[in-house]
Amino acid sequence: MRTNRLAFFAMAAAPLMLAALFTSPTEAAAQWKWRDAQGQIQYSDRPPPPGVLDKDILGRPSGSARAAQALPTAPAPAASAAPLPGLKASDPELEARKRKAEAEKDAAKKAADAEQAKTRAANCERARSYQRSLDSGMRIARTNASGEREILDDAARAQETSRNRDVLNNNCK
Repeated sequence: MRTNRLAFFAMAAAPLMLAALFTSPTEAAAQWKWRDAQGQIQYSDRPPPPGVLDKDILGRPSGSARAAQALPTAPAPAASAAPLPGLKASDPELEARKRKAEAEKDAAKKAADAEQAKTRAANCERARSYQRSLDSGMRIARTNASGEREILDDAARAQETSRNRDVLNNNCK
C-alpha cells in the first residue's frame, strides 16, 4: 500500500519537475558581448551603453522580445523613420501582451464596478425596506450605546425617517 502511494506521488511529481526544468528563465542566459572604447571585450546581461557602435557589438541575446527592445537607439534624424538593423518596427508578441494586459485591466475594472453596483443595490433595498417599516407606523426598537433596547418615540421616528430619506435620495437613484 505504501509503495503504491510513493509510485503515485512520483508519477504525479514527474511532469511538474520536467515543466520546471524546461521553463527555467532563458533571460538569465541571455548575454550581450561587445568591445568597449579601449578594445576590451565586455559581457553583460544588459545592452551596451549608447556610445558603442553596432560593429563593436559582438553578441546579442537571440529569440527574446526583450533583447529587441533593449537595443540602444541613437537619435535618428526626423526624416528617417526606418528602424535600426535587427530592430523590428513592431513586435507582434509585445503588442499581444499589451492588448491582453489592457483587456485584463478592463475586465477587473468591470468586475469591481459590477460588485460595487451589486452592493449599492443591496444597500438601497435595505434602506427602502427600513423606510417601509418607518412609514408603516409599527413599533421600532434599536439598541443604544449602553446595549439597552429602546423604542423609537415620535421625534426619534421623524429623525430616522428624515435621515433614511436622505440616504435614499443620495444613494438610490
